[in-house]
Amino acid sequence: MSTSQAISSIDKNLGIACSPISVPERLLLGPGPSNSHPNVLKALALQPVGHLDPFYIKLMAEVQDLLRYTWQTNNRLTLPMSGTGSAAMEATIANIVEPGDKVLVAIKGYFGNRLSDMASRYKAEVHTIEKQWGEAFSLEELENGLKKYKPDVLALVHAETSTGVCQPMEGIGELCRQYNCLLIVDTVTSLGGVPLYIDDWKIDLAYSCSQKGLSCPPGLGPFTMNIRAEEKLLNRKDKVPNWYLDVSLLNKYWGSDRVYHHTAPVNMNFGIREALRLLLEEGLEASWDRHRSNAEILWQGLEELGMKMHVKPEIRLATLTTVQIPDGIDSKAFASHLLNHHGIEIGGGLGTLGGKVWRIGLMGYNSRIENVEKILDVFKTDLSKFKL
Repeated sequence: MSTSQAISSIDKNLGIACSPISVPERLLLGPGPSNSHPNVLKALALQPVGHLDPFYIKLMAEVQDLLRYTWQTNNRLTLPMSGTGSAAMEATIANIVEPGDKVLVAIKGYFGNRLSDMASRYKAEVHTIEKQWGEAFSLEELENGLKKYKPDVLALVHAETSTGVCQPMEGIGELCRQYNCLLIVDTVTSLGGVPLYIDDWKIDLAYSCSQKGLSCPPGLGPFTMNIRAEEKLLNRKDKVPNWYLDVSLLNKYWGSDRVYHHTAPVNMNFGIREALRLLLEEGLEASWDRHRSNAEILWQGLEELGMKMHVKPEIRLATLTTVQIPDGIDSKAFASHLLNHHGIEIGGGLGTLGGKVWRIGLMGYNSRIENVEKILDVFKTDLSKFKL
């Protein structure tokens, strides 16, 4: 058989499609990703340059400065991990948790469980305290956990994507310093969308993602670490067990040395640089206010339709709303209808909230009044058609 005959046979047998990709139009109002800003998409489509090109090295510094602004931090070690938010999550654990370290995870939703799982894989002695999915921890509850377990690290989620809860952060960092432990905070669904002050809140390590409040496609995981966390990293007994996420190595690439570590996703960094520039142009507080205003209009509109929010107003996330599914409604059929007939994606519940709530995201570029009006109109006209 000739080479051309073999290739033809393979194509036929595998049914390989050769037509260009045609992506259906979608309004992504679920828990993420959100739709990307058109300017971000243009940046992504630029020709790549080498990952040690002087132009790119200058752009790397700009991305770091913009992330510091967005996180309200002066942390030297602030960079976008080459990977999704889960990679940045794992980086916080991998770099400062050593075998036998005590890690206390405050779990109030699905992603607290993920933090616990990751810490256990790095041989930590993991302890947990838990709240109902839809509630937040009080300072007293957290302090009781610190007293009981005396951890080296406390890890918790600021904006819990599975429940729509925004954990009040004031005072937690001070508690961690009082009890001599580091504080890891998940800011995946809060960065860019709700008030967040890494330095003022004394957060030692934090991570996020590119595809929610920043309205860039998934693929980068913003990460930041302060001096306290750096000291623990420098005093490790052994190497960081994850080579790819080792910040002591990554810092040689993202720091002043610019020593090659891995082939960076250049175009993803073009995209996040543009996304962060747009956020700077709007202003951080203006973005926070926009997200809050649009969320409040959504909440009011859903309540006027007789629906109930899962989370009480004072701890409710502006970027992600959990609304209870009305009795007698086929929730999966309605969500499928939204996607197939209106091109709108919303999310279902995770874990203990499976089948009990829908998750509606208004994040980044998608937090606009026309999107709020569109989803409310469809709920008003179509929801009653899906009674069981």
